[in-house]
Amino acid sequence: MSTNAKPATTKPATAHTAAANQSVLSALPFEDRRAFDDAHRGFIATLDPMVITDDTGRVVWDLERFAFLQDDAPDTVNPSLWRMSQLHSAHGLFKVADHIFQVRGFDISNMTIIEGDTGYVIVDPLTSVECARAAMELTYEHLGDKPIRAVIYTHSHADHFGGVKGIISDDDVTSGAVRIVAPLGFLEHAVSENVYAGNAMMRRAQYMYGQNVPVNGAGVVSTGLGIALSGGQMSLLQPTEIISESGQELVLDGVRFEFQYTPDSEAPAEMHFYLPDMRALCMAENVSHHMHNLYTLRGAQVRDSLGWSRYLDEALQRYGAISDVMFICHQWPVWGSDAISDLLAEHRDLYRYIHDETLRLAAHGHTMVEIAEMIELPEGLDTSWTARGYYGSLNHNVKGVYQRYLGWFDGNPATLHPHTPVESGRRYLEFMGGAEEVLRKARKSFDDGDYRWVAQVVNHVVFADPDNAEARELQADALEQLGYQSESAPWRNFYLTGAQDLREGVHSDEAALNGSEVVGAMTVDMLLDYMAIRVNGPKASGRNFVLLLGISDTGEYRRAELTHGVLNCTPADSTTDADATVRLPKAALTGLALGAVQLADAVSAGMVELSGDEELAYDLFALLDTFSKSFNVVTP
Repeated sequence: MSTNAKPATTKPATAHTAAANQSVLSALPFEDRRAFDDAHRGFIATLDPMVITDDTGRVVWDLERFAFLQDDAPDTVNPSLWRMSQLHSAHGLFKVADHIFQVRGFDISNMTIIEGDTGYVIVDPLTSVECARAAMELTYEHLGDKPIRAVIYTHSHADHFGGVKGIISDDDVTSGAVRIVAPLGFLEHAVSENVYAGNAMMRRAQYMYGQNVPVNGAGVVSTGLGIALSGGQMSLLQPTEIISESGQELVLDGVRFEFQYTPDSEAPAEMHFYLPDMRALCMAENVSHHMHNLYTLRGAQVRDSLGWSRYLDEALQRYGAISDVMFICHQWPVWGSDAISDLLAEHRDLYRYIHDETLRLAAHGHTMVEIAEMIELPEGLDTSWTARGYYGSLNHNVKGVYQRYLGWFDGNPATLHPHTPVESGRRYLEFMGGAEEVLRKARKSFDDGDYRWVAQVVNHVVFADPDNAEARELQADALEQLGYQSESAPWRNFYLTGAQDLREGVHSDEAALNGSEVVGAMTVDMLLDYMAIRVNGPKASGRNFVLLLGISDTGEYRRAELTHGVLNCTPADSTTDADATVRLPKAALTGLALGAVQLADAVSAGMVELSGDEELAYDLFALLDTFSKSFNVVTP
């Protein structure tokens, strides 16, 4: 990790970047302002200033930082992304239709409020407790202080459930006063999707959302999906009712709901719903005013674009003609059955086109990188504002489809076993005449505006010689210009974060993993699987012993066997033979498995009881790696 941080600095757009961004203005229909009318339609009220704090006064949401978006786009931002960022900056309580309201701009996602016979049904209570509480307080102020009767989680991503304890409590649920409805698989995926590769995902998410980059015209302008991520406390309350099939119906506080179950679409567990008495359709996050991610740059399993497209067609056939309004869980609603049907059909065709064209070209023998350069959207999609790659991008979504079907290997044996970036860099420099010659040619390419090539070539110099200040600066300059030109907010944020890390060193962020209910909802087996991932295989090689883990508050037992550098944990009982026994509550296991608690401290505090060969328990935990949350990305 770099420690030689330098003062923060950014550079202006070059003439090539300014020209590239200027050309966007003539390529897209900027005269079409209907989205701005729709984004502000039904406005009731908002907070002023638009700042939300936690109980200690720490700011968890600050939309005032984005006031600069009211100006014209500078040369340092793609005008198309600037336009979407302006749309994302709308905030407040909005009327969607009779009895349906949304709070938008209080988080990256929307919270929807549906009036029932005696109270409210809340859909997707944001990411943070503090933001959800503020959204609900605004609702109470302007719509009336009525009780919440039900909460709906449309899917398993945290920005759609994490704020739930800002609006209801455990007692509300256990008493039966509030029902919580979610799709089948919600709890499992809400907890597990980001666990096993969680540390790598979190570091990459810092890049994707530009979390360490300043908010301004040369930095972060939005996430592409919403204006920003909130920074408050996450929570989780378990569902009381599960939707497991399309056509399933519920009545919540007198309101009729018909659900469409859509697993393995934008999220592993997701669903839409239709309100027949209100002729209103909620499409969760499977429809948005942009191209979504089939593959997310923070890292995750590739999504099923074919299945996603089919779900949209099913929704179109079921509900398109009988819906007067469609609301979604990010961005603004769509009104009128024709407009709703058009958007459903457009996104159905968008994801199907990417899927089919990728596989068609792969069948001709083209590789992943080649296909991503070849595919262009067809007429009708190519200039549609709602198909632009603000969050996903056509390029990386094509690569995601290819990976889903064919994996990382392009079939060329020359790429089957490449050298590491460091070793490749050293060899490239030797063949290319050394770092000085490479940088001389790269500066010429930079002056010509070929920033992609500069980034590709100078990366070899940086990895061969990470202390080469000239290489780091030129690489940062190239990444910065690529960021300025990017229409995709995640691409922009990746490029600008990379440039910042090269110039300033890595911004350390070693905060402990959030001890929220989301972590607490991990099962014993999930915790032990994660602990097994932390085992340092080479260090554990040659060790062979068995521990019996007794979870005191759940009554569960697990046999944990270390052999061949692998920790295998299987169900057991109190009589299972073992070299040592570890008795502890699930909370202590959670802390130990995640590395938030040391075994010696837990024993001293009376949280853990050891018997048998106690040293073996200490040996096991000594073999667990601790992961840095600020590892290098753009340098070795």
